[in-house]
Amino acid sequence: MSTDLYPIRRALLSVTDKAGLLPFAQALHAAGVELISTGGTKKMLAESGLQVKDISDVTGFPEIMDGRVKTLHPKVHGGLLARRDKPEHVEAMREHGIEGIDLVVINLYAFSQTVASGADFATCIENIDIGGPAMIRASAKNHAFVAVVTDPADYELIAEELAANDGQLSGETRAKLAAKAFALTAHYDAMIAKWLVPQTGAEVNTYTFTGSRVQALRYGENPHQTAAFYSTGVHRFGVATARQLQGKELSYNNINDTNAAFELVAEFDPTQTAACAIIKHANPCGVAVGENVLEAYKKALVCDPVSAFGGIVAFNQKLTAAAAKAVSEIFTEVIIAPDAEPEAIEILSAKKNLRLLLTGGLPNPAEAGDMVATMAGGFLVQSRDAVSASSGAWKVVTKRTPSPTEIQDMVFAMRVTKHVKSNAIVMASGGISLGVGAGQMNRLESSLIAGKKAAETLARMSIPASSLAAASDAFFPFADGLEALIAAGVTAVIQPGGAMRDAEVIEAADAAKLAMVFTGTRHFKH
Repeated sequence: MSTDLYPIRRALLSVTDKAGLLPFAQALHAAGVELISTGGTKKMLAESGLQVKDISDVTGFPEIMDGRVKTLHPKVHGGLLARRDKPEHVEAMREHGIEGIDLVVINLYAFSQTVASGADFATCIENIDIGGPAMIRASAKNHAFVAVVTDPADYELIAEELAANDGQLSGETRAKLAAKAFALTAHYDAMIAKWLVPQTGAEVNTYTFTGSRVQALRYGENPHQTAAFYSTGVHRFGVATARQLQGKELSYNNINDTNAAFELVAEFDPTQTAACAIIKHANPCGVAVGENVLEAYKKALVCDPVSAFGGIVAFNQKLTAAAAKAVSEIFTEVIIAPDAEPEAIEILSAKKNLRLLLTGGLPNPAEAGDMVATMAGGFLVQSRDAVSASSGAWKVVTKRTPSPTEIQDMVFAMRVTKHVKSNAIVMASGGISLGVGAGQMNRLESSLIAGKKAAETLARMSIPASSLAAASDAFFPFADGLEALIAAGVTAVIQPGGAMRDAEVIEAADAAKLAMVFTGTRHFKH
């Protein structure tokens, strides 16, 4: 990597995002740099009084095919790719009348924004930039002699360095700009592939995973780990779409837990019921539904008020002033909701460290999408678990059929279980998660924990449960896990089924006059 200073005498400017370009171009002009430009960029600069040469005057060829072909020309790419230290390159430039281009200022057609707008296939294709990436890659490859600027945030720094070094840029700066440029074109092509592959149904042997940095984080899960938050560009309501109205910067753990909380409450239709989830270390310590968000929060809090301290609170409806006041009474790290009443925002403003996130909507739990997990030397990709609990496909496997109330409790319990780390058992009644057994190495232990937690919750509520349902994310390999739930007072169980000892488990359920259904769908969450 060269550290030599290299003079900037000739610059090509062609941008879609023109923010900040004019003062930068003026600084280049003041430094004696010849300006070349294209289309709308040239028009804007010329109307501002700058002397700008049109690209067609450089190539001797007009823009054709609706502007698709304008910079794809030897007099452009020769000027970008020529090595100035190789006599044969210099001679080729002289022979063919090619002048060097020392600085390229480019950003690309807004492809991702076009896709996000819902534009049709043809319009999206038309917004795939070809000339821009080609010039960026050529300039970045030849960064020993050419500087490529792709980010308007760099304009001021480049102008300052040129002024400080008598119109020259250092090799270190050119190399950093080149690295940034290649990262941009890689991301750009990845976004095109991410859109086009599913559009066409093509089978490909490569998987491209990319994102744009939203913010650098102070650290990762622990202070010795670095971290940043990236957006994939796929519009899904959540932390990536949220406005943070107040509070400290979000941490890695905050973001991870907040996402888990919001995805969980999205399981409950906001037009049918209010829902609240309180999350700690990515697992729910309390989930409930109610007539309004205040009622849902109070029910969720009673499930495990000890774990709720310092937790994440998510709502599926607009945050009301009454709910905001209730949440503010205990230490809470983050509140996330689709929206909030102005009075609710004002109430929470007194809690300076509490982060309030408003997302603008709820994620669709049935929406397709990919989930990625890294590992040594690679990564795993799977489709999102887009199946929500519904009684339509259940198979009753016991002598007793569940009552309508038990069916409601089972649906609720399984929707929560889907978002609990495996092995997962959730006990519920009346739209409240009474006990959660999460992340244990065997299902019996999760059942025992859920039963213990449920007994504690019921004692706090001081009311008996008319029915008590339990959900399991996977089958019971032995009857012992089910027997632990029976001992805890469970009256109905929902589970996928499919174990070798299903008959033993069903026999134990029948002996206890339990109602049990098989769903055929497992919800492991590791």
